Amino acid sequence: MANLSEALKEKDLGNEAYKKRDFVKAHQHYDKAIELDPKNITFLTNKAAVYFEETKYEDCIKLCEHAVEVGRENHSDYKLIAKALARIGNAYLKQDRMKDALHYFDKSVSEFRDPQVLKIQKDLERKVKEADRQAYINPDLAMEEKNKGNEAYQKGDFPTALKHYSEALKRNPDDAKLYSNRAACYAKLMEFRYALEDCEKCIKLDPTFIKGFIRKGMALMALHEYSRALKAYEEALRLDPNSSEAMDGLRLATAACDENPTKAKEQAMNDPEIQAILGDPGMRMILEQMTQDPKAVREHLKNPAIADKISKLLEAGVIGMR
Repeated sequence: MANLSEALKEKDLGNEAYKKRDFVKAHQHYDKAIELDPKNITFLTNKAAVYFEETKYEDCIKLCEHAVEVGRENHSDYKLIAKALARIGNAYLKQDRMKDALHYFDKSVSEFRDPQVLKIQKDLERKVKEADRQAYINPDLAMEEKNKGNEAYQKGDFPTALKHYSEALKRNPDDAKLYSNRAACYAKLMEFRYALEDCEKCIKLDPTFIKGFIRKGMALMALHEYSRALKAYEEALRLDPNSSEAMDGLRLATAACDENPTKAKEQAMNDPEIQAILGDPGMRMILEQMTQDPKAVREHLKNPAIADKISKLLEAGVIGMR
């Protein structure tokens, strides 16, 4: 008990010196406290705090690591162990070693969820994630992936094209045309909600890119959101009054808005091409699968001929996609 009493006196003297920024004396008193009671984690972390203020970050880290070992061996309060781990995190943060810092802040909050440390951890998580994202950006590699995507798309291999376009976007997330390309890919795979999301991103990045509006219109037509499709085609025509794609889309959207859905479907059913598609036993089987398990159709969509037939049925309003 005598040793503990003396050790606590030395710690208090160390604290006084620390507050006055007399770090030489602070070290001396903390060293005496540690000598008297080497199993006390607080004395070690206090001395580490002096190293931190002296910008001796490596010394601070080593001493805090030792403090954690001592704390675990002697069953110290988990809050004190968490404090030592957080101090290591702060020392790494001062050295701009964000990932190392995050590792120790994670360990600290796993011991005790101190609100201040938790806030630092969450902020640092976002910074590390953003730094990783920025480090991954490479427009040249994005172009390589885009070209691979274009090749796969032209061959009708839409899943592979989708993979390459997605990788290209990670490499260059501010390229509006890449979102447009991926939207076209999603449309071929009948993923019209995803296609619409990519069109919106494309338009946000480049409000003058006409294909973004045309593909948005196409996606909305497939989703039977005809009034929204009409507006998208109107925007496209505002950008280019001579666009035949936008004009055709506008006519289809206008007709779809004006027509009774049942009547439009009946008219489509009289189209010889639609009748031929629906008369194909293989297509009937695929359409039946679509009603029972929408995900099962993805395998069939890898076949460009089947994907084209399904697109025609969608455009005619004979079938719908959710």
